[in-house]
Amino acid sequence: MRRSRTFLQRLLNAVVVALLSVDSGQLCLALQPPTEHQFLEFIRRQAIDMRQQDRPVGNRDEWEQRRVHLRRSLLDAWGGHPVPDGPPRVQLLGVVEREQYHIERLLIETLPDVWMTANAWVPKRDGKQAAVLCVHGHWKGARVDPHVQARCAGLASLGFFVLAVDAFGAGERGVEPALGEYHGEMTAATLLPAGKVLCGIQVFENMRAADYLQSRPEVDGDRLGITGASGGGNQTMYAGAWDERFRAVVPVCSVGNYQAYLGAACCMCETVPGALRFTEEDEVLALVAPRGLMVISAARDAFQFSVAEAQKSIGGASRIFQMYGAGEQLRHVIIESGHDYNQEMREAMYGFMLQQLNDTGDGAPVPEPETELEDPEVIRCFPGNLRPAEWITLPAAAARISGEVLKESAGLNREERVAGLERVLGGTQVPTAKLISEEQGQQQRTMLISPEPGIVIQLTLDELAMARARERRGIVLRLIADSGTEEVVAESETANVAAQFAGQAVLQLRATGAGAWANDKVGRAVDHNTAEWSLWLGRPLVGQWVADIRAVLTVLEREFGDIPVSVHADGSAAVAAVFAAALSPQIDGLQLVNLPSSFVVGEPWLKLRLGVLVPGILREAGDISDLIQLTAPRPLAVHGLTGADGSSVSAAVAEEWRAVIAAGWIGSGTAPKVQAAR
Repeated sequence: MRRSRTFLQRLLNAVVVALLSVDSGQLCLALQPPTEHQFLEFIRRQAIDMRQQDRPVGNRDEWEQRRVHLRRSLLDAWGGHPVPDGPPRVQLLGVVEREQYHIERLLIETLPDVWMTANAWVPKRDGKQAAVLCVHGHWKGARVDPHVQARCAGLASLGFFVLAVDAFGAGERGVEPALGEYHGEMTAATLLPAGKVLCGIQVFENMRAADYLQSRPEVDGDRLGITGASGGGNQTMYAGAWDERFRAVVPVCSVGNYQAYLGAACCMCETVPGALRFTEEDEVLALVAPRGLMVISAARDAFQFSVAEAQKSIGGASRIFQMYGAGEQLRHVIIESGHDYNQEMREAMYGFMLQQLNDTGDGAPVPEPETELEDPEVIRCFPGNLRPAEWITLPAAAARISGEVLKESAGLNREERVAGLERVLGGTQVPTAKLISEEQGQQQRTMLISPEPGIVIQLTLDELAMARARERRGIVLRLIADSGTEEVVAESETANVAAQFAGQAVLQLRATGAGAWANDKVGRAVDHNTAEWSLWLGRPLVGQWVADIRAVLTVLEREFGDIPVSVHADGSAAVAAVFAAALSPQIDGLQLVNLPSSFVVGEPWLKLRLGVLVPGILREAGDISDLIQLTAPRPLAVHGLTGADGSSVSAAVAEEWRAVIAAGWIGSGTAPKVQAAR
């Protein structure tokens, strides 16, 4: 059972006291070790620096050039889109008749054998109709939730053909068939190593939904709109920006700006890795120009979606709309409300859709027709959770994509893998690494090291470790990458804990320990927020850990000369150790505990940190087994290989894994030591 942060922090503090034998209050005053807010302040400063050269484009021609670059960068960040072969396959599962419309229960194939659960709300009217794609946010019922049904019924009653769809991993498309599952955190994270992200998958699937709408004989394919709130508003913004078939785009309670997301807890479906390296949200909104864009904000929403933050992006986008002579096509509606898609918001959307798609009215709010919502079980594709056994879930699809990517990267040579690893980690060189302060005692030495401006990490050597260093017998560098010490010890007395660190230099990596964010955990991701903020910068958290390790290696060499350094690490920290050793010949050997056997899994991660799942690593550098071969022929001992659920792999799998990586040690006179369980 996972122990509480409070207990773990007390335990870690006790260990540090036992190791250092100094007054902790005096130590903090003298050395100013990492604090909870250090990492967020660092991330925010990095983001400001990345965008400080931004200037408004001067004219429409300049914007058109910028637009091409922006679309290319977005597509790269999403991991690309497949090329569809005609309209998607569709299965009609049933029809529910109502007075003004009927509701179809549909399956739409978006990727090979991957099906999107959907409902078509079809008005009982003659002639071709405008159509609106309704995408959901993080409400429990997804597309059949009352929040979504209300706008579907209202639009259908006003004569719009409406398509409501479940996002991948949500609604009836969860890992389990029951409603209410969250598709973010470690479910969405299974896509990252293959270079895919949930945001990009959603854009592609919503494009396939548009393909389907254009295939319907009742629909005028030139009159399409899209709307959603919260996470659905995010889908609306990106799909509307990317796919020019959407003539009317209405994101609700979702527009802010990327820098406002830093410090907040947003979903993985709202994250575009590296986006702050090439843009801000105003430019994404501007991609809609000169088509119709109505942004609806709630006056009492969270900071990242607040009116003030939304206005920053809308202000930038408005200049582009004006360049097209379409200033009136961008509207900002503010509703006195909390985070929602309520009736007042829906009525504003109805008026806008009627104006933009039907050339009716002036865009002012239209009263909502009287409608009745459905029992969700009546319009579900698989009522009673009776989904087919062969259903492909998001993690299963991620595993399939990952396998295909690995085939493509199998021919990479050593130099290409090293260069690719450095690239996907966002750069790990530490030219500014320096020792900024230290506390020297008879039984310990504590160093505060700055790997880069704004970050301080703590390295502690006990008396035995110092003696080994002075005698040039080498240093054992122990990595700690958690809020407490569960990665290296079981619950035990302080003396026993301290004994396990004896003779080692103990490094607490950034954004962990005393520097951990207090509200970091979301679902199964213990480091959700710090990992996600790092992704926005294009600097995965594990890449920053590698920078920490390389900084420590630099400082140790300055202090003790060219002595061997072996790295010991557990779990998520073990992944960082592999990456660091692949990039740093100074590391003399590795001893790893509970190392994930592969980044390719068919289920959500349970025991791994989100921050070690690097976008595109399989394509650019390879899997764990490929990367660990880059450490050959240095000594390697792996005590326990784990799967997605954190349990040990079988002895047979461990032996097969050892045989694969052993190729790197052929002819060296040594061999890696691998055991299935710790």
